[in-house]
Amino acid sequence: MEIKNRELHRITSTAIIYKKDKYLLLKRSLNKKAFPGQWTVPGGGLEVDDYLNIPKTTKDHWYFAIEKSLRREIKEECNLEVGKMKYLVDIAFIRPDGIPTIILSFYTPFKSGEVKLEEEENTDYAWVSYEEAKEYDLVEGLLEEIEMVDKILKGKNEDDIEYKNE
Repeated sequence: MEIKNRELHRITSTAIIYKKDKYLLLKRSLNKKAFPGQWTVPGGGLEVDDYLNIPKTTKDHWYFAIEKSLRREIKEECNLEVGKMKYLVDIAFIRPDGIPTIILSFYTPFKSGEVKLEEEENTDYAWVSYEEAKEYDLVEGLLEEIEMVDKILKGKNEDDIEYKNE
């Protein structure tokens, strides 16, 4: 596979949204470049418009660009508002079109709204427990991320939780 530029990466983020012991899954549209038809969580890419047209936080920087873009993606993809976002894990990935991508995975509580899908992006949704998530055709690695969040929410020490792909 040809890597288009070895120094540049597309930055994306995802959110494992939880409501009590349930997690929101979205089924990707069949026209998606990566993982068509598989189940995932809301997320998407950082765009310069997510920060370029708003005032800088400092003289030179925009803080919270990833968080703002992820909140935008959640609103666009499933019409939900979420609470405080917490970092979970990062993933490096080469898309099928050769673009290196960094995915920052967060988890966040559901705050408000009713799921309304952006149809070009996703075709179905489900609120499922960790055990129920095992029955879905998830994007590789997502089940392990949900397991990590499930353990955190059940009071396991975050320092003791590691990503395990068995």
